[in-house]
This record gives sequence, C-alpha cells and structure tokens, in this order.
Amino acid sequence: MPMRWEISHPQRLVRVVAEGVCTVKEMEDHFDALVVDDAMLYAKLFDATQAEPHYNDQEAMMLAARLAAYTETFDAGPLAVFGESEFVRWAYERFVGLSPSRRPVALFKTEAEARTWLGKQGYRLD
Repeated sequence: MPMRWEISHPQRLVRVVAEGVCTVKEMEDHFDALVVDDAMLYAKLFDATQAEPHYNDQEAMMLAARLAAYTETFDAGPLAVFGESEFVRWAYERFVGLSPSRRPVALFKTEAEARTWLGKQGYRLD
C-alpha cells in the first residue's frame, strides 16, 4: 500500500509513511481512518521521502471539499511533513493551500527536523 499510518493514542501522534505513487484515494482513506480512530487532533509526522504524489486539479478539489467537511467538525493537530523532492514540495504546497484547517504545518528535509518542530508544538515523540 502506498500509504500506511500508525496511530499512537498515548503519544497523541500519527506517523504516516508514503511510498511510491500516492493518490487522492489513499489520502481520503488516511483521513477517514483518523476520524474513525478519533485522532484528528493528534500531531502528524508524515514521511514523504519516498512518495510520488499523483493527482490532478479535480481530485485535489475533491480532497479539499472533504477536508472542509472534516474541519467544520474536528480540530486538527500540527502536521510535520519531511521529504526533499520537488514532487513532495509541490504536493505539500498544494495541500496546504487547499486545506481550510488553520493548524500549524511545516515542511522539512529530515525527520529529525520534523520531530524537533513537533516537540516545540508540545508533543513528546519518544
């Protein structure tokens, strides 16, 4: 599966790993799982180092609509994405631009940088 995630309720953390071609369907499945597991407010550590985001403008708008519905009902925790490719930067900027959520978000080159930033947001990652 191109995207997998692990939810740690004790840490209030969701660790997401994306590998290979990732579509809007995988992103939707991911968000649905967070809602079902009551983890939207948790911090997200998103490993995009091996990701190849793949979606068009229409799919991006559909994802934005779903996020808008979730945002009306659920608060979202901070999101730290790490990865260095132009694909990742493009997808990150598009996602942040379309997301109605006003949570802290940041893009990093390394996992260590992302973890440090989440720690400054008040989350323990040990």
